[in-house]
Amino acid sequence: MIPESFIHEVLARVDIVDLIDRHVRLKKAGANYMACCPFHSEKTPSFTVSPAKQFYHCFGCGAHGTAIGFLMEYQGLGFVDAIKELASAAGLPVPDTREGIEGKKPGNDWRTLHSIMAIAWNFYKESLKKSEKAKKYLKARGLSGEVAARFGLGYAPDGWQNLKAIFPDYERAELVQAGLALESENGRRYDRFRDRVMFPIIGAKGEVIGFGGRVIGEGTPKYLNSPETPLFEKGRELFGLPQARQALRDENLAIVVEGYMDVVALAQHGISNALATLGTATTPQHAQKLLRQVDSVVFCFDGDAAGRKAAWRALENTLDFLPDNKSVAFAFLPESEDPDSFVRQEGKEAFLRFIRKATPLSDYLIFEIKKHCDLASAEGRARLITEAKPLLARLAAPSLRLQMVKRLANESGLTQAEVERLCGIRGYTPPQPKKPKRVPPSLSRRLLRLALCQPERVKRIPLEKMPPGAERDALTVLAEILPGLPPDSNLAQIMERLRGHPLEMFFVEAQSDELMRGPAEQEILDEQEKEFEDVLIRFAEEARGAGFSDLQEKARLFGVSGLSAEEKAQYLTLLTRQEN
Repeated sequence: MIPESFIHEVLARVDIVDLIDRHVRLKKAGANYMACCPFHSEKTPSFTVSPAKQFYHCFGCGAHGTAIGFLMEYQGLGFVDAIKELASAAGLPVPDTREGIEGKKPGNDWRTLHSIMAIAWNFYKESLKKSEKAKKYLKARGLSGEVAARFGLGYAPDGWQNLKAIFPDYERAELVQAGLALESENGRRYDRFRDRVMFPIIGAKGEVIGFGGRVIGEGTPKYLNSPETPLFEKGRELFGLPQARQALRDENLAIVVEGYMDVVALAQHGISNALATLGTATTPQHAQKLLRQVDSVVFCFDGDAAGRKAAWRALENTLDFLPDNKSVAFAFLPESEDPDSFVRQEGKEAFLRFIRKATPLSDYLIFEIKKHCDLASAEGRARLITEAKPLLARLAAPSLRLQMVKRLANESGLTQAEVERLCGIRGYTPPQPKKPKRVPPSLSRRLLRLALCQPERVKRIPLEKMPPGAERDALTVLAEILPGLPPDSNLAQIMERLRGHPLEMFFVEAQSDELMRGPAEQEILDEQEKEFEDVLIRFAEEARGAGFSDLQEKARLFGVSGLSAEEKAQYLTLLTRQEN
C-alpha cells in the first residue's frame, strides 16, 4: 500500500479548489466556493468546496471527500490511480507499492480486519494455483488465467479449518468479525468458505473487504457471501467496479447482472463494463453510485419471476436519483439463460444487441402497472392512476415525469391536468424534500466538531466521562490516529486517514456544518477556542449533575447509611454546590 505519510504529503501539495475548478466551474461564496453538484442533477448550487479544510461536500446528495475522493468519483479512478495522478501533477515520485498489505502482521487497531482479509485473499489465490479441481472448473466455464488473475480469483479448499495454517491464533475473535470463520453451538471454530471458487470484493482503497464463494459442482447455496462486517456492507458495494472503471468511462454504460460469474464471463468475452450486486436487491446506494459513474444503466436479469421482482426493486430504488440527462433500462433473458451462458453460446455481439434493445424505465414501469389493471373498466383505469401516483412522486426527472403523465392520461382517458391533480403534481417539478427541523447539537457533538477543527484538542477531552455513543467512539478513534497525523492537519488529511473506517460517514456528518464557516483565521480560531472551553465547562457541570442525581437516588432507596464513605463525601460536596 502507499504509505500514509505520502498520502498526507500529496494532500498538502494539492489545492482542491484548483483541482475541482478544472472540471466544475466554481464561484466564490464567502470563504468557500460553490457550484451545482457534478454528481446529481440540481438547479440551485449545493456543492461546497472549502479551501481551508481541503474538502468538498454536497448538501443535496451527500457526496463528499478530498482531492483523492473527487478524482475517484468524477473520473472513476481507483484509489491508487487517483493518488498517482495527483502526485504526478505535484511533481512527487510515487513510492514503490509492490510490497502490498499481504505481508503485514495484524495489529491492534481497526485496520486489523483489512490485514486479515488480505492474508486470507493471498491464501485463496495460492490455493487456486495448487488445485487442479478448481482450475479445471474455471477452464470448463471458459475462463482464462489472465481473466482469473484480473479479478483476483482464488479457491477455498475443502476442509473445516484450512485457515488455521495461515492464522496460528485461529481462535482470535477477528476471524469471526471479518466473516472468515464461524462457531458452532458447541463453540467449535470452522471456516466459512469451503470448496468454493472465491471472488474478492474490493473496497474504495483497493483492499479486500469481503468475499463471494461459488460452489464447485452441486451444493447449496450456490453463492455464499461474506456477512455484514465493519468493512463490508453489501447494500453499498458492487462486484467488479475496480476492474470496470476504464470500460465505464469509455462506454458510459453500466450493465448490472446478478452473479459474480456473469461479470467475469462477460469480461472474458470483451464486455468489461458489467457489475453485480452482492447477493442483494439493488439498493438506493447502488443506484446512486451507478448513476454517478455513467449516463446509462441497463439491468440485465433472468426473465423468471425472481428476475422480474429484482428488476422492479431496482426500478423503485432508482427513481429518486434519475435525472433527465441519464437513462435506466431493463433487459430480461430467456428462461434458463443467464449472461454467462448467453454470451458463451451466442457471443459478444449478440449479447450487446440484446442490451441495446433493453426496455426503457418509463415503458417498463407503465407495462408493469398496467398488468394489474383492467383498462376496459372505470375501476381499472382508476387503479392505474392510483398505482402510478407514488412512483411519479419519487421520480427525480421532471421532463420524463411530464411525458409519463401524458401517457397515463392517454391510457386512462383523463386529461393531463386531471392526472396531475390526482397524483398531486404541481408545476411539473419534483417535490422538494422537507428540511428537517434543526435540533441544537449536543455537547458531545459540539466537542467532536471542534476537535475536528483542531485535532490536538482531543487530548483535553475527558473521554472516560463522556456518555456512551457515536460521538465518544469517534473522539476515541481521533485520539488513536492523532499520533500518525502531521502537525496542523486539515480535515482532508484526517478524512483520508479514516477512509474505510466504520465511523467515516459519522465524521462527515459531524463536520458538514463547519464547511459553511470561514477559513481558519486568528479571530475564528480564538472564537472556536472560547467555544471549546465553554463546552468543556458545561460538559463538566452536566457530568457533576448526573453524578449527583445518581447518588441522590441511591440515598433515597437505601438511606445515607447505604452510601460508602467515598460516596458520602462526594454526595456532601455536590449537595453543597447545588445549594450554592
